[in-house]
Amino acid sequence: MAKIKVKQVKSGIGRPQNQKRTLEALGLRKIGQVVEHENTPNILGMVRTVNHLVSVEETK
Repeated sequence: MAKIKVKQVKSGIGRPQNQKRTLEALGLRKIGQVVEHENTPNILGMVRTVNHLVSVEETK
């Protein structure tokens, strides 16, 4: 299955609680941190929730 790299580019400070929890669930804690996840509908939904705080890159 394909993987995606998710990088946090903006802070979660001052954001609604659900967005903060989504960042934490993705494994993101600091700006600039990169995590790799499987490309599943659950992960894509989480990324869509915080798409203004992260950047996404597809990997093979």
